[in-house]
Amino acid sequence: MPIRCLSLRLFGLLAILAAIPSVTFAQLGVTPPDQFKVPDGFEVELVYEVPGKTQGSWVSLAVDPNGGLVACDQEGSLYRVDVSQSPAKVEPLGVGVGSAQGILFAFDSLYVNVNARGPQEKNGVYRLQDTTGDGKYDKTEHILPLVGGGEHGPHALILSQDGKRVLTCAGNMTKLPSTIARSRVPQVWQEDHLLPRMPDARGHAANRMAPGGWIGSFAPDGSDFELIASGFRNEYDIALNRAGELFSYDADMEWDVGTPWYRPTRVNHVISGAEFGWRNGTGKWPEYQPDSFGAAVNIGPGSPTGICFGYGAKFPKKYESALFIADWSYGNIHAVMLEEDGSTYTGSYETFATAAPLPVTDMVVRPEDGALYFAIGGRKTQSGLYRIVYRGEDAVSEVPDVKPSKAVALRKRLESFHAPSAKPRAVAAALKHLAHDDRAIRFAARTALEHQPLERWRGKLRDIENDHARALAVIALARVASPMEQSLACTLLGECDWQDMSSEGQIALLRAYSLVAIRLGEFSDRQRQDIVDQVGTAFPTGNDNLDRELAQMLVYLDAPDAVIRIIKELKQAPSQENQIHYALVVRNAKSGWTESSYRDYFQWFNDVQSARGGMSFGGFINNIKNESVAKLDESLKTKLAGVLSPPVEAVAEEEQRSLVKQWTVDELVASMDGLERTPDFENGKKVFSSAQCYKCHRMGIQGGILGPDLTGAGGRFSVKDLIVAMVEPNKTISDQYGATQFLTDEGKVVTGRVVNMSGDKLRVMTNMLDPSKLTQVDRNSVEETRVSKTSMMPGNLLDTFTKEEIADLIAYLRAGGKAAHPIYRKSVATK
Repeated sequence: MPIRCLSLRLFGLLAILAAIPSVTFAQLGVTPPDQFKVPDGFEVELVYEVPGKTQGSWVSLAVDPNGGLVACDQEGSLYRVDVSQSPAKVEPLGVGVGSAQGILFAFDSLYVNVNARGPQEKNGVYRLQDTTGDGKYDKTEHILPLVGGGEHGPHALILSQDGKRVLTCAGNMTKLPSTIARSRVPQVWQEDHLLPRMPDARGHAANRMAPGGWIGSFAPDGSDFELIASGFRNEYDIALNRAGELFSYDADMEWDVGTPWYRPTRVNHVISGAEFGWRNGTGKWPEYQPDSFGAAVNIGPGSPTGICFGYGAKFPKKYESALFIADWSYGNIHAVMLEEDGSTYTGSYETFATAAPLPVTDMVVRPEDGALYFAIGGRKTQSGLYRIVYRGEDAVSEVPDVKPSKAVALRKRLESFHAPSAKPRAVAAALKHLAHDDRAIRFAARTALEHQPLERWRGKLRDIENDHARALAVIALARVASPMEQSLACTLLGECDWQDMSSEGQIALLRAYSLVAIRLGEFSDRQRQDIVDQVGTAFPTGNDNLDRELAQMLVYLDAPDAVIRIIKELKQAPSQENQIHYALVVRNAKSGWTESSYRDYFQWFNDVQSARGGMSFGGFINNIKNESVAKLDESLKTKLAGVLSPPVEAVAEEEQRSLVKQWTVDELVASMDGLERTPDFENGKKVFSSAQCYKCHRMGIQGGILGPDLTGAGGRFSVKDLIVAMVEPNKTISDQYGATQFLTDEGKVVTGRVVNMSGDKLRVMTNMLDPSKLTQVDRNSVEETRVSKTSMMPGNLLDTFTKEEIADLIAYLRAGGKAAHPIYRKSVATK
């Protein structure tokens, strides 16, 4: 069967593709407004086309106190922009700093966060003031020096909720300020890997260690720096909602696509003391670990730049309260609809504005006209300034009152203890809420405990009765204590009843054991055996998150039969992500190998050659294999020669599946309606896997991210909707996953998604199954561009499956990949 993907364009079922006229690039500098797709009632207006030779490529924006804008060239100067007239009037600001990726007007000053590429400027925050009142900045102070620069350097500046401080953020190539007055993040960060990680196969950020990217705040004069959160990769911007809660949009590592350690771009709720788990290479902490806070909304592949809430925009209520986030590479502005989830947030998003190319860099709302202004540019690409206005009559007229919920109030109370406290209630409150149902409250409670002197709470740990709370308390102990506490930590964890714990509690227990071994000292033989007796027979559980953690622990403990069981899971795991995880883990196993298990393990490396991923994907696979081979003795290498170095054979074209029927939507709907049988979970999973849906789509934690996440799709769409999406993929194409056609002056047509840009060069992904293979298009050679009316997935993909197989596939989608779903206890239904 050829490599194919049953790409279900489920997220775009309501967005019928409209015909968009072609545009001649040769006549245009910037992307024209009529090429944008925005919701009904909205319009895009071009405010200013930036002359690149003299004003560069703009990457940051701010609204000045007089209602004008200030913009900055990525590698040049700051400019004042008067948008009250048409055309806009632009003039140099005339200050001695530039290359800013953060601009803020506050405290009668202009703050500029310099992110220079060369030695001509020192990076960090500058404060500019007009001391004479003539409208010119005559005083410049370098108030917060920062080491590190480039695209992962110093970034945004915003005003704190109380209007007394400045908040800033920086990517993972930027060191923390040399002096930290206070830190809500306990300053005990380490890499914390139970098994050795591998650096990026192409060497990116291999020398960058914790804490990674960070967010902090400082006083108006640059003093009193406080660290708020850490563990980001490259969060370009930050924003506060009306309740004073902080959010950011963190970047992915697109080279990791297809691997289990890939993390999609994501909107983070930045609570006090948060750790988001970025580590280099394979070492990124999964968000299900209790000491990694995770995402509010996962977005997908992209390149995060500016963000802002719609507050002050004359938009409908839905959009005025939305968080707008910019994706530079795929050319999207998304509207994220956040909603409270206990003391934190979850939400959904939709594509608000899109065009190709559209390298959006920053966004601001200008209250004077209620429009959303945004700039495009970066990496010397053609730059421009636009605004989005709403022409309807249902714009927001009242600002809602915001009252914190009881859950938020509790979290805030615990966060007030994110500093050493003389108050005895700090320890009592933290211990009381370690096992709270709300994950953010648990996180805040553990962080509060870590801030308090150990002697105040060490003696109270034996009194904890809840096993989940006990595991989290030991995580805190391991992070702040000395090796003298190793025995106590193991004793406490040994008292936990594995069978009686939730899966979250079990993961916390395994993480606690890991941190004890990493930070407090190796387990003794007796301790190892006790842990094996406690958890050794649990693998596999069928819970992917838990099984990943169990596999690591069993290999670390050198548990009996661990290698055999893990390789069995590697062979039958449906997604390449799970397979790679087990291959990475089991390479560390010291014993338990047989010639047969070695043969199965190394055969997997031959089988995985057809898998595809990001730029580092193949390098990671090779490095895992090479490290494993290096541990073999010569006699074993000789025995395994056939599988270690198989003869190179011509790859034959895979046999096509036989045609069953050229299904129509009506036929399949009728067929499903009349089919009386209980669906088969394993067969549905097999169809989903054999058709290589996992290449592009996620089901749970398995699968790719280039197409929509299908985990919840079956709960939102009817059987007919699912069938339409598979049989007629061109009928509805989501803006987020649509393609663009480029016609060059040589008569060549390139169809795909723009994923990267530099100057006049566009890099286009034409095959979602091979995301690292990009086609370069010279923007100056493009004669016409138009939205493709053809989906990037092929049609008629169900024609080689029987109606029973299709029914099982649909049931699998409706069940969200969960075998325990009620659908498997009754006949297939179409309602």
